[in-house]
Amino acid sequence: MSEKLQKVLARAGHGSRREIEAMIAAGRVSIDGQVAKLGDRVDGRAELKVRIDGHAVSLKAEEEVICRVLAYYKPEGELCSRSDPQGRPTVFERLPRVRDSRWVAVGRLDINTSGLLLFTTDGELANRLMHPSQEVEREYAIRVFGEVTEEMLKNLRTGVELEDGTAQFKRLVPAGGEGLNTWYHGVLSEGRNREVRRLWESQEVQVSRLMRIRYGDITLPKGLPRGGWVELPLEQVNYLRDLVGLERESRTLLAQDKLGARRQKTLKAGKIRRAVHKHRARPAKGRPNKG
Repeated sequence: MSEKLQKVLARAGHGSRREIEAMIAAGRVSIDGQVAKLGDRVDGRAELKVRIDGHAVSLKAEEEVICRVLAYYKPEGELCSRSDPQGRPTVFERLPRVRDSRWVAVGRLDINTSGLLLFTTDGELANRLMHPSQEVEREYAIRVFGEVTEEMLKNLRTGVELEDGTAQFKRLVPAGGEGLNTWYHGVLSEGRNREVRRLWESQEVQVSRLMRIRYGDITLPKGLPRGGWVELPLEQVNYLRDLVGLERESRTLLAQDKLGARRQKTLKAGKIRRAVHKHRARPAKGRPNKG
């Protein structure tokens, strides 16, 4: 049974479907020595030599792929890209390595935004979660600078015109503080570029700090340090797959017994500490000025 090349490569974790379609269109993908074209179909079980940028990549049948998902606490100052010409840190640098695959980010957070960012080895899952038609809720903790009136809040809840169309908060409620330290919790069901900041800017109010605290029903894990990650259990993986109409996963690489779970927790804590230490030890050259 054949499937579109981009779908097979996305499922195997070589990028989101959109990323892979762009690679194919640019002539960066080949099948058995021939440059691939959009619309090519392959069988994940077949013995085909597929290369991306000249590097051999694995094709996997659907039953061979284990869907994994990470919750990552993105710090301010990290880019949501795989590399940066200026040498600035990226969100991919501290993630655990995966064999014959790679982590695909579910959406993006801008460089000055922190909080919950999901990664998966299943590019098809990432592609569906990011699609605007799914309307997956994203909740943010927002600190604003400037006087906020009830009229402004009403505008933000009912809708304002931005350069890419009407936008609004699905929910927007006060979350404490006063003066320069006033916080709100806001919920969106789209993932437009800088949407939270642009909404507030439409009311001439500046966002001074922004943190994503929830994606769908997945919340930023308590106690997770900035720059730390945790792999989601099968129940939460299947919640995300159910959300976008994908077949449920039956396997996980997480330890099932208590002893194995303790070992994994110790190993994970060590990896996080090393990753955080590596990040802090980076030279200051190229880092953005947070002021």
